[in-house]
Amino acid sequence: MTETQLNGSSGPGPVPAQRGGTTRAADLAAKLTDRAREIIARYPADRSRSALLPLLHLVQSEEGYVSPAGIEFCAQMLGLNKAQVGAVASFYTMYKRRPTGDWLVSVCTNTMCNVLGGQQVYDALSEHLGIGHEETTPDGKITLEHAECLAACDYGPVMTVNYDFFDQVDPDTAVALVNELRAGNRPKPSRGGRLCTLKEISVQLAGFPDPRPEAVADGVPGEPTLRGLRLAQQHGISVAGFDPNTPITASGSGAPAAEAAGAAANTPASDRKPAGDAAKPQEQALKEAK
Repeated sequence: MTETQLNGSSGPGPVPAQRGGTTRAADLAAKLTDRAREIIARYPADRSRSALLPLLHLVQSEEGYVSPAGIEFCAQMLGLNKAQVGAVASFYTMYKRRPTGDWLVSVCTNTMCNVLGGQQVYDALSEHLGIGHEETTPDGKITLEHAECLAACDYGPVMTVNYDFFDQVDPDTAVALVNELRAGNRPKPSRGGRLCTLKEISVQLAGFPDPRPEAVADGVPGEPTLRGLRLAQQHGISVAGFDPNTPITASGSGAPAAEAAGAAANTPASDRKPAGDAAKPQEQALKEAK
């Protein structure tokens, strides 16, 4: 069977051995059921479907992507059908629907980063690695992707490796970075903790701590992030009456009552009947008229 038949794409990249979906789902159940139940227990019993997002990350931590067997496993755990799970998995870009490398390299090519050279960075990596958007190197180590926005305009152009930032990159530094990754090294991000593989970061995204000693965040805030604070200090700007040692609390005798009223008016829909299923008043009136 070809890669195109398996993944729906002709891009390069390794394809893991495929087995019967039921068999693979059973393997996942044996490995992940305990942790899956721990995730589900975080939510009220009548809203267990809220656990779907971390469950998909849990599957990705084992498979390296959200596989068909992973879809089946999540559906079984939550009492959903596979179409419901697949619809969620295909909506969010952090869930990969085809085998993904150990290192997901995302280059921002949105407006600000693009003006500063983001597209040139992406083009250099694409040429150097011999792959395009959402494709993986033949050795299975690196997957490359465009990113619409990485929310770090003041550090542009930026790229991330498994969601950790590398700031103010250029084509040369970006190529040097992926060469380090392919050589088995883990270069230190500009901000945040030490690099971990896509499977390792997926464990954290599922809500479990990373036990590795090097996982402890030891980065510092970048100077662009602190620029507003520096200007405020320089010009003596501060919030009137603000005391950093005093907790912020609701003021006024009516606040608790207002909060209670708001909570009562916004009771979340349970899993038994998704919000929006009830007939609209006009539709109900028409039915009764008939």
